[in-house]
Amino acid sequence: MVAGGTAMSGFVEPVTLTGPQWVTLEPLTEAHVPEIVAASAHVRELWFTTAPTPETAREWIDGRLAVQHPQTGLTMVVRDSDGAVVGSSSFCNVDPANRRLEIGYTWYVPAVRRTGVNTECKLMMLGHAFDQLGCVAVEFRTHFFNSTSRAAIERLGAKLDGILRSQQLLPDGSRRDTVVYSILDVEWPAVRNNLRFRLGG
Repeated sequence: MVAGGTAMSGFVEPVTLTGPQWVTLEPLTEAHVPEIVAASAHVRELWFTTAPTPETAREWIDGRLAVQHPQTGLTMVVRDSDGAVVGSSSFCNVDPANRRLEIGYTWYVPAVRRTGVNTECKLMMLGHAFDQLGCVAVEFRTHFFNSTSRAAIERLGAKLDGILRSQQLLPDGSRRDTVVYSILDVEWPAVRNNLRFRLGG
């Protein structure tokens, strides 16, 4: 179910997405700072990801809010069925003219991994992108060495587009090879059916 919206006009306007079982997604705001800091204390820091830690949470929030605009992207805070913040995911690299965007900057606390949280999040975000925004393609990108993320993206039904070699220079001096996946609008009905099946509905 889609609810919310503001007077702002643009491609990816603020919206709240509520799932039938696992999660609610709401736009990131300054008010979420304490909850993000608390949730990030449970996130394992990995060299190939950009998930926040208690020390970097403020910087992470400022960075996501800086690019949060209807023409550029929207970061969503993920709440579980008890109302606790358990992660985040974003609409990013928005290309309104070509009806494309990426879903990325996703992280979760360990307690909700291997549950229906990510599946329901992606079902709602993909549904919003294809059914409400009229996207022709949704991308997913991840580090070549992030095997967990690559497996999760493939389980969604995304197809491999290719690998961008040395696509990003990382703070530690290493280079990131970025693996690019996508789901097309013509593939969405089958992907949606599969995600619903995995959620038991």
